[in-house]
Amino acid sequence: MQLRFVGCGDALGSGGRFNTCFHITGSSINFLIDCGASSLPALKRLGIVRDAIDLILITHFHGDHFGGLPFLLLDAQFTRRSRPLVIAGPQGIETKLANLMEALFEHSSKTRQRFDLSVVALEPEQSRTFGEIKVTPYPVVHGESGGPFLAYRVEAEGRVITYSADTEWTDALIPAARGADLFVAEAYYYDKIVRNHLSLKTLEAHLGEINARRLVLTHMSDDMLGRVSELPYTTAEDGMVIEL
Repeated sequence: MQLRFVGCGDALGSGGRFNTCFHITGSSINFLIDCGASSLPALKRLGIVRDAIDLILITHFHGDHFGGLPFLLLDAQFTRRSRPLVIAGPQGIETKLANLMEALFEHSSKTRQRFDLSVVALEPEQSRTFGEIKVTPYPVVHGESGGPFLAYRVEAEGRVITYSADTEWTDALIPAARGADLFVAEAYYYDKIVRNHLSLKTLEAHLGEINARRLVLTHMSDDMLGRVSELPYTTAEDGMVIEL
């Protein structure tokens, strides 16, 4: 099983990076976590076959995590996709997706898809299974708009991947990431404490409780990107592949 960072940037494109989009594949799985506004060109640049993707998990409704879906769905129409697709995310996702489709491509939310599209709302701390993938969402904290906000613990093919999503520190990250084979965590700032985002120093204080086997930092601001060469942790880059 592997995770490829299709995009690992923040909303402002710090470092010239694409918006958040992770592609996870294995012998029987093929899915995305998040689909930010720049995800379709990023997927095409990497030569990723979009029609093979079975599931897209959305953490929240900010454009750098959610805004790429209309482009992906329009592309699927033109490529005559026939494979079913599930899009799952926080409560309200069906309405949010329809509104986004209309804002970007008028009448597109009412266009009959050539393929079976299911939009599924997830409840925090209630596991759902999609084929061979078990997904457990955890509530996280990322402001007043664009939510609800979910971190994901994903179990598949004997491995566990956790993604913190965008969040300030919350104790929900401990059960979400405890013992995970891979914990992909936001580290927006190095030591600056702000609302709604996680600093590396805050995260470090809890790594012992989490005890993940591997940590990769993502969604970094210019503050963090300027320190990457000094850090003792793996930091995400667009196109980077992590083997599990």
